[in-house]
Amino acid sequence: MAERPDVNKEELLSPEIIDKHPYRVIGTRPLRPEDFDKVTGRTKFAADFSLPDMLYGAVLRSPHAHARIRSIDTNGAESLPGVTAVVTAADLPAAAYHLDEEDPGSYFQTCNVLAQDKVLYYGHALAGVAAVSLELAARALASIKVDYEVLPPVLDVEQAMQPGAPILHSFLRTDELGQRTDQPTNLAVHAQFQRGDLEKGFTAAQVIVERRFNTATVHQGYIEPQCTLVLSSEDGRLTVWSGTQGTFSVRERMAEILQVPDGLIRVISMEVGGGFGGKHTAYLEPVAALLSKKSGNRPVKMEMTRAEVLAATGPTAASSIQVKIGADRAGRICAASARLVYAAGAFPGAPIDSAMQVILGSYRIDNLLIDAYDVVVNRPKTEAYRAPGSANAVFAAEVVVDELCEKLGMDRLDFRRLNGAQKGDRQPDGMLHPRIGFLETVQAARQHPHYLAPLPPGRPGLVSGRGVASGCWPNGAGRSSAVASLFPDGKVSLVTGSVDLNGTRLTLSMQLAETLGVPLEDVHAAVGDTDQVGFTDGTWGSRTTFATGWAVYELGKKLISELKERAAKAWEVDAQQVIFAEGKFYIAGKQFEFKQVAARVISTGSLISASVSVAPHGAGWSFGTHIVDVEVDPGTGQVRLLRYTAVQDVGQAVHPGIVEGQMQGAVAQGIGWGMSEEYIYDEAGHLLNTGFQDYRIPTSLDVPPVEAVIVEVPNPGHPYGVRGVGEFSIVPPPAAIANAIYNAVGARLYTLPMTPERILEAIMDAEGSKPAIA
Repeated sequence: MAERPDVNKEELLSPEIIDKHPYRVIGTRPLRPEDFDKVTGRTKFAADFSLPDMLYGAVLRSPHAHARIRSIDTNGAESLPGVTAVVTAADLPAAAYHLDEEDPGSYFQTCNVLAQDKVLYYGHALAGVAAVSLELAARALASIKVDYEVLPPVLDVEQAMQPGAPILHSFLRTDELGQRTDQPTNLAVHAQFQRGDLEKGFTAAQVIVERRFNTATVHQGYIEPQCTLVLSSEDGRLTVWSGTQGTFSVRERMAEILQVPDGLIRVISMEVGGGFGGKHTAYLEPVAALLSKKSGNRPVKMEMTRAEVLAATGPTAASSIQVKIGADRAGRICAASARLVYAAGAFPGAPIDSAMQVILGSYRIDNLLIDAYDVVVNRPKTEAYRAPGSANAVFAAEVVVDELCEKLGMDRLDFRRLNGAQKGDRQPDGMLHPRIGFLETVQAARQHPHYLAPLPPGRPGLVSGRGVASGCWPNGAGRSSAVASLFPDGKVSLVTGSVDLNGTRLTLSMQLAETLGVPLEDVHAAVGDTDQVGFTDGTWGSRTTFATGWAVYELGKKLISELKERAAKAWEVDAQQVIFAEGKFYIAGKQFEFKQVAARVISTGSLISASVSVAPHGAGWSFGTHIVDVEVDPGTGQVRLLRYTAVQDVGQAVHPGIVEGQMQGAVAQGIGWGMSEEYIYDEAGHLLNTGFQDYRIPTSLDVPPVEAVIVEVPNPGHPYGVRGVGEFSIVPPPAAIANAIYNAVGARLYTLPMTPERILEAIMDAEGSKPAIA
């Protein structure tokens, strides 16, 4: 194996990585308390919730991808008996549509909820109705007359940047490396990372590979459509029940759009049937609030159809990417450059920042240039999707790395061992990495039976191949709050502001139980609404177990401090004589159980409660390496995945079972991104695949058994070494599969998804039969 002299072998194999910490609760695999209700159908989601005298809301959506709104006539809908309200952009406060041309973010949010002057994508919301039944609401929508001036759409990011392209926003100007340009444009932002001497680095390289890539728009594919119920009250308060990933983010957006103080909006999260980053934005909630108020403060429930979800909620960004990497004969990277052009949808905000961080973030590169472009096109506004911007970026980089290794005649994992980032190396933005575990994942993959096993031969007429890919994700931190109450029997009630998407009520309970030294069953966790707990950022960025875990840890310390102080008074000793260790109190030399102290101090005083709000730093990056075996039919381009191994540094696995599930689920979505999922538009901008029959997410037949290999390199930025785990494993699959296909048939794929048609075209191109599809 190629060696890297600067690698600290002692740190790489240190006992803290090999041996488990002696935790009592953390690292175990208890059942999630909510699982029984979920598998028996007792769990209530937003669509299951109703109120007396409830109305049903529906949204009129644009049939055009780009058009000016000349007029909207709602008289026909308003005249229907049983229709209680019709709303358009005219019903929103004028201040909501105030345009600050230098910072138009608020204006864009409002326009995405209800179009004002133009519709900017197929499915763009124009009006909302409330009626006594869904059938009547549908009739009302059909009675609304809209006069459009249809405009030419632009759907492709490269075309949108060309001179003469249709302009979506006449006032939009480019933020060009921090300077605002003065010409109308579809390019919202040009950002750049640069260091070293790129020309000198490429001159020193003996092997250089440069390729261009295209990736399609894909959706998060959650099973539960967006749904909300809103009740307006006489005093101006709004109560919102929503299947959201972030109650406080919904409150903030509603307050901004409706021009209502935050304190008058209460958002209650229901159980969420999948989100993956796509359920932070308020699509229906502001419209339902307007309809409720206009209907005499009757509750209004709104639920999207699957077609609406795909056409009008935020998918991830399509992209056009160019990557160039050069290495010397020993395999060391001398220089690298990347150009990323991301489709933001109708309003700016493509995830170029994270894409710039990860595209080359797994490697130590001294000479580097990364340019990224945030471009508006006539598609729905993009939103986060599990490690936003990363899967497409890493697909491009890792395919180039694979080709570079081939030209060097170098083992793929040896190349990563030689060039992989470690503690003290610079991230693409110039910051230094703290302790990270990329090299540990490479080592674990290198030693795994999957990598060491011979490639299984293909069945008659089929060929097999093996691919590897690595990647990274910086993880999020943000703000989190938690509240706890201690009862006389020693049990603890925990309320956090983090919506539970994947078992975080349990993982947070585990961290609090570990801190207090109490049995896990003595901690009961719940998700609080915006009136019950302090501000908490949404469940995104793999931040919850890390950041809200920090809040829970500080909360535990606060409860212990209060108990010690109260115990000193109850036992009439100095505070210094009260010691807490491993769940027990030592008071004046005598040992007492946690429950004994809780019972005594609470019986002689009030209940003990505490609240904490934190904004921690040091989330720590996640790294990993994936291995996949495929079988390809070279006559049809059909691919079958045979075996998949995902290796990931998770810091400390609070609940290994949940961690493995997150890794496996993310791999499944990465397979869909790589193999089958894409938005298909016609030339007029109409979305053609508006259901799961045509927008093809993977099924159990498409996903092989996924072995999740947990590597634990504790994060120094967390008291229990936690790193985020939920997003990373979506990042390597497209590249790993592309590299495996090449290994099987000798044809490179540069476009996602890698459909059988594209694979067959690539095979024919490699054989010299005809050009490959771009």
